[in-house]
Amino acid sequence: MIYTIIKVIATSLLIVAISELSKRSSLLGALFASMPLISVLAILWLYIDTKDVAKVSDLATGIFWLVIPSLAFFVSLPILLKKGLNFYLSLGLSMSVTAGCYFFMTQILMRYGIKL
Repeated sequence: MIYTIIKVIATSLLIVAISELSKRSSLLGALFASMPLISVLAILWLYIDTKDVAKVSDLATGIFWLVIPSLAFFVSLPILLKKGLNFYLSLGLSMSVTAGCYFFMTQILMRYGIKL
């Protein structure tokens, strides 16, 4: 149980640190947020928990393929905000666009025999 609490605290601290850094410098905030820090932590926690390199490899492969549709969020959100849409509406629409892109990407990958 203590290990799970440590994982939650470490991961939460990273997200809060990036959020606080972003208040001071959007460039530095974006730089740290764009790094695969959460993915690295997830891979690290998975390996520590399971010692299963096949699971780590599968996770890394899945992350690779799903980064592509996640980019839709970072394209659509600024466009919607610049068009003057409400922040929360823009956020929701961008998340919906991204969810649709995830769906289409998984369908395309399945069609070509790539299993996530």
